[in-house]
Order: sequence, then structure tokens, then C-alpha cells
Amino acid sequence: MNTTVITTRDGACPAYVFTPAGTGPWPAVLVFMDGVGIRPAMLAVGERLAKSGYYVLLPDLFYRAGPYAPMDPKVVFTDPEQRKVLMGKFFSTIGPEPTMADTGTFLDFLAAQPQVTKGKVGTTGYCLGGMMSLIAAGTFPDRIAATASYHGGRLATDAPDSPHLLAPKITSKVYVAGAIEDASFPDEMKAKLHAALTAAKVDFTIETYQAKHGWVLQDTPVWDQAAEERHWTTLVGLMDSTLRR
Repeated sequence: MNTTVITTRDGACPAYVFTPAGTGPWPAVLVFMDGVGIRPAMLAVGERLAKSGYYVLLPDLFYRAGPYAPMDPKVVFTDPEQRKVLMGKFFSTIGPEPTMADTGTFLDFLAAQPQVTKGKVGTTGYCLGGMMSLIAAGTFPDRIAATASYHGGRLATDAPDSPHLLAPKITSKVYVAGAIEDASFPDEMKAKLHAALTAAKVDFTIETYQAKHGWVLQDTPVWDQAAEERHWTTLVGLMDSTLRR
């Protein structure tokens, strides 16, 4: 793992780069972090994806809030005061518009790396990042070939910037994995997203895992080993089928 700083329109964004063994070049995957920020469990996702043969970029989307100590999901999920800090200090600094402005810069960074295969890239995201991954697909259809979203929330709402409204612009292959009993992505929202992607003739899959929201990251209180492994099977399968053709 290497660290770098990517200059965006709003400042300096710390980012983490993971590469397979060898010299490359390799297909690139942009990873959108979950809503608890950068920490060892999030870095582990980048490390494992790189071992599958991908150049991985993991930016810290909370950079506008300034430096912060790694957060513990077990505390954030259970302590109302800590959750208030997360929502106020960190979530208030991000949103679809600024994050997509950042994403354009991240994609430019990847395109400039000699270790990255020329052409389109893949994206994946978790929780908050799952939403951003889907929005990126509709914002940069000429640059993204594969889109994954794991326990992403608010993917099809009544908001004017709801991700599902971008379906007509999406050209990537899409995989969305929801959780059971997830208030941020309930069955009616899954149906709404399914209808939008179907109408737009997107190549997509939407599944519901028998796990709770946040199951991929190993430091969360809802981590599910079997579901995490299924996540790896589907994620690497998606990237292999699109970026290695």
C-alpha cells in the first residue's frame, strides 16, 4: 500500500493505492469508502482487491473535515453522541455533487498512472460509497465499465438527485447487493431501482443478502463472514467479466 494526496477543487484529498505484485499494468478499480471513513478494515478491502489483480484507488471522502482518528463502527453504531458527530462534522461535507467533482479528479489520476491499463475502470462502494458508486456510473458513463454497490443506501428515492434517475445514462455492468431489514434500502426501493434499470436496458443484477446493513467490513458489529465472501465472489467476478475482456 502507498499513500498519495490528490488535489481536488476543494483541497488535498488523502488517498491509498494498492497494487498487485509485479509491474503491471493492471485494470483499475476506484473504491468508495463506507460512512465510517478510512480505517484498517476499509484498507483491507483495497489490499484484497489488489491481490485479485487490480490497481486500487481508495480516496478519503471525508477530507474536507480535516484529519481524523480512525473511527470504530461498534461505537458509532451504538453511541448516539458519536453518531451525531459523524453526521454533523463528516457527512455534512459530502454529497453527490462535490463527490462527483472529486470522482472526475480521481478518474483523471487513474488515467495518468503508467501502471493502469488504458480504458474504462470499475467502481465499488459500501454503504454511503455504494450510493456514490452508482451515481458515478451515471455521471461518467464513458469512463466506467463495471459498477458495484454493497449495502448502499438511498439508491432510489423521491429526491431530485436520486441515483436511480441516472439509469438512462448508465452504460456499465451493474451489481447491487442489498441487506435484509435495511431502512436505507427497503424492498420498495429495490423495486424502484429495478424498474429504472430495466427501463433503461442496463445490464444489472440486484440481490438481497441474508445479512444486515454493513456486513462486508470486518470491524462492524454486523459483519457476516459468509456474506462477505459472497461479496468477494461477486465483486471480482464483475470486474473480471468487464475489465479483462
